[in-house]
This record gives sequence, C-alpha cells and structure tokens, in this order.
Amino acid sequence: MSTAGLTAHAETRAARDLVINRAACAAIGVVAFAALTALGAFVRIPLAFTPVPITLQTLFVHLAGAVLGPALGPVAEVLYVGLGAAGLPIFTGGASGIARLAGPTGGYLIAFMIVPLVVGRLVRLRANPGFWWVVLCMVCGSVITFTVGATQLALFLGTGPADAFQKGVLPFLPGDALKIAAAAAIYRAIGARTRQIYG
Repeated sequence: MSTAGLTAHAETRAARDLVINRAACAAIGVVAFAALTALGAFVRIPLAFTPVPITLQTLFVHLAGAVLGPALGPVAEVLYVGLGAAGLPIFTGGASGIARLAGPTGGYLIAFMIVPLVVGRLVRLRANPGFWWVVLCMVCGSVITFTVGATQLALFLGTGPADAFQKGVLPFLPGDALKIAAAAAIYRAIGARTRQIYG
C-alpha cells in the first residue's frame, strides 16, 4: 500500500475511533446524569404544609443541560423520568409509576425533561460563559420548573395560583438559589473540559 493509502487508512480509522469515543462519552454522560438525578431524589426534606419536598434534583437537572448540552441533557432526564414511570423506585421517597406524573409533583418531573434543553441552549450562546451568565441561564430553567410544577400542583389540589405559589414555589426559592450557585460553580470548574467532549 502506498504512503498516501496508509495515511488515508489511518485518518479513516482515527475518525471512526473518534465517533465511537464520542458515542461512548455521550452514553456515559446520559446515564450518569440520570443516576445523579435519581440520587438527588433521595436527599429529601419533607415539608408539612405542602406535598412537594425539598430535594437536590434540580441541581443535577441544571447541570445536565449545562454539561451535556441541549441535545443530550434532556435525554438524560427523559431516561430518569422514563425509568421511574416504568416502575423503578427512583422518584422522591422511592416512589415509582406513571401515575406520579399526574400527582402533585408530576409537573416538576415534566419540567425536568424541558429545563436541560433551555439551560443547554442558553449556556452555549457564549463561547466562554462566566459564572453570572450560567446563573442567569439556570434561573431561566428554574422559572420553567416552578411554572410547570406549580401549575400542576394547583390543578391537583384544586386551588388558585396564590396558594400554589405558597406551596409550590415560595418555600423552595432560598434552596433553589443555593443549588443554582453550586451548579454554576461546578460548571465553571469543569465546563471547559466538558465542552470539548459534548460541545
């Protein structure tokens, strides 16, 4: 085989290996963030006045979008919600089943599948997003989470917007601010490296 042929063969093999490696990284990232979201459900603080508990899940939902991007981030959360709906006990409190999507916390689960798309797209509007830009992107994600979550909570309880806000949004704002700050700091620490892998 000529030198040109050997070079072309090597380049083809390298390109194929790169595709395989990227596919493996994508699969690992999706499974990892689905698992992290599941683990976040078990860090649970119940509140007496609302059926919605405090969990760590939104930290990982925001990170899924920022790290994996607008394509793979939602896939990770669809995997998480899908496995829980199929019967794996990975929803809050070890619950499972598709009926949870129609329950008081179902709106938050639905939002989990949307938020990474939004956060991922917004973060990638800048080549090197700063801490406060990432925070702003994640705040937009939280607005979606609270809007969808509180809307379903209101429908489930048969209550009005004010009561849904008091039970589904207001108690969670301080913790959400801390989780967003932590997620943004984590992304700033690892973002440059993960952008090389996930884009």
